[in-house]
Amino acid sequence: MDTALTLTNDMKLVLGLVGFTMAMFLFERIRADVVALIVLVILGLTGLVAPEELFGGFSGNAVMSIIATTILGAGLDRTGALNRLASWLLQRGHGIEQRLLLMTTGIAGLNSSFMQNPSVMALYLPVASRLAARSGLSLQRLLLPIAAAIVMGGALTMVGNSPLILLNDLLMSANNNLPSGMATLEPLRMFAPLPVGVVLIAASLLYFRFYGDKKLRDETETSVAPARTESYFASTYGIEGDVFEMTVTAESPLVGMSLGEAEAIHDAPLMLALQTGSDTRLSPPADMRIWVGSVLGVMGARQEVHDFAQNHFLRLSSRLRNFGDLFNPSRAGISEAVIPPTSRYIGKTAADLRLRKQSGISLLAINRDKKVMREDVRKVPLRAGDLLVFHSIWQDLAVAAESRDFVVVTDYPKGEQRPHKFKIAMTIFAITILIALTSKLPVSLTLMTGVAGMLLTGVLRMDEAYAAINWKTVFLMAGLIPLGWAMDSSGAAAWVAGHTVERLPEGIPVWLLEIAVALLTTAFSLVISHVGATIVMVPLAINLALAAGGNPTAFALIVALSASNNLMTASNPVISMITGPANYTSRQLWRVGGPLSLIYTCVVVLTINLMFWWTARAG
Repeated sequence: MDTALTLTNDMKLVLGLVGFTMAMFLFERIRADVVALIVLVILGLTGLVAPEELFGGFSGNAVMSIIATTILGAGLDRTGALNRLASWLLQRGHGIEQRLLLMTTGIAGLNSSFMQNPSVMALYLPVASRLAARSGLSLQRLLLPIAAAIVMGGALTMVGNSPLILLNDLLMSANNNLPSGMATLEPLRMFAPLPVGVVLIAASLLYFRFYGDKKLRDETETSVAPARTESYFASTYGIEGDVFEMTVTAESPLVGMSLGEAEAIHDAPLMLALQTGSDTRLSPPADMRIWVGSVLGVMGARQEVHDFAQNHFLRLSSRLRNFGDLFNPSRAGISEAVIPPTSRYIGKTAADLRLRKQSGISLLAINRDKKVMREDVRKVPLRAGDLLVFHSIWQDLAVAAESRDFVVVTDYPKGEQRPHKFKIAMTIFAITILIALTSKLPVSLTLMTGVAGMLLTGVLRMDEAYAAINWKTVFLMAGLIPLGWAMDSSGAAAWVAGHTVERLPEGIPVWLLEIAVALLTTAFSLVISHVGATIVMVPLAINLALAAGGNPTAFALIVALSASNNLMTASNPVISMITGPANYTSRQLWRVGGPLSLIYTCVVVLTINLMFWWTARAG
């Protein structure tokens, strides 16, 4: 490596742009995506990047892969896959906190290997809320371990996070400026970083098992589950318990009764669904009849439901064989709504309004002047200011709310949910991953094939796919990618690397340089985001490796992995998503996330060196 390079005007301009980008990201005077756009324009106007290449970032494999993984994640979300997972975790956890923590964090890490980390975290927030509401774990003890596992799991594949998606494009770009005679850098395969990811997830699980969980428990044991969870409705309205199915036998006194009559029986659980023959209804009308073989979907405490079933000759099943899709939390659930002074509902009862028959909504309780009414609520005349508790399909609730006769105050999924497409979505996802494993097609093309499959089969609509894309991330990445090219082509990266090596002590071990690069990248990621840190540091790390006699690909991979090593501040998108719901303080994040970040650095450097040593030996 020639360390006698002269600092040219182009180099000065590129380094100035890097400094400008860091300053803007640090002080947040301008939005990050706008900063990226400004940098892109300056690179074009100054000729540092040729006009025909300037917008190549928008069509690059990295950006297209990010768009595809985001849409695939949205498809899985529409089918309620993660809510099914929450139910499965609760069943398999058997109420044992450590088992539930271990299973949840481990599976979250595996999920993040094929989806963007923020997307996985967004899907796991409601999962964590449900687990917190149904177990003794607070969100503070759940969310940080889940977030850490998601960050670690992103290292399992080359599409798990934005820095790794970017890496191959940056390696290919670096080939244009390698010294003559130097072997070209090969793109990394889909599962190239797998050993690193496995060790990182194991390290995270062990860390929280023996240290992190205790630290979080000592910091605070206050439950901070969101107000609109099962625990809230249980404490406020006495609406609690699980959902069960009861099949009506020939001996049951319920045979021939209307649903309204059955609900009036003493100690009857909440009756939320009814299936008679091929007619399946959530929030069935009160005059719907119950016959032999009818299936009731009810909610209540297990013992109370068991006693009611025994007393009325009903066959009880705790598994939702008939109503699984209907009771999927992504499709239906409990909500609150306020009656405004202009409502047509004032002075009328739920029976008068025929809420279940006309709107598909079950009225479970009324909160009036801090007094909760649950008995015969269908016969209570409604007043302005009443807080109503509903159970319904979210879509039905959204349609009924358009009348403005009530105002829903609970957050709920506004988009159409398609749990019946679950098997189709999972099949498409599995085939996509199989193609990525077995073919030599570009990852972006493979992922887009999965997107096309979800669109053609109706798992997603095109407008929903557009809405799922995080355009801020797209512009941020596409705008900064040319800055990485300019770092290479102008010689700025080589100049910095050469002068850095010149000032280092003679004979410094390469592994020590790798640790320094990893720590510097982590520090950059706190300031200029993981994408910005990757784009700035990969060209620098490659040139530093060439100057010090190291492996350029190993150095570049260390940078890409270290760019996500921010478990202490909200500048990491995953951490920023959990600080509010779990009410984490900066002190908590640094005390728990700081040591884990140091472990992350040690694992990355050690495992990558072992990987490349083994590859060289095998070759």
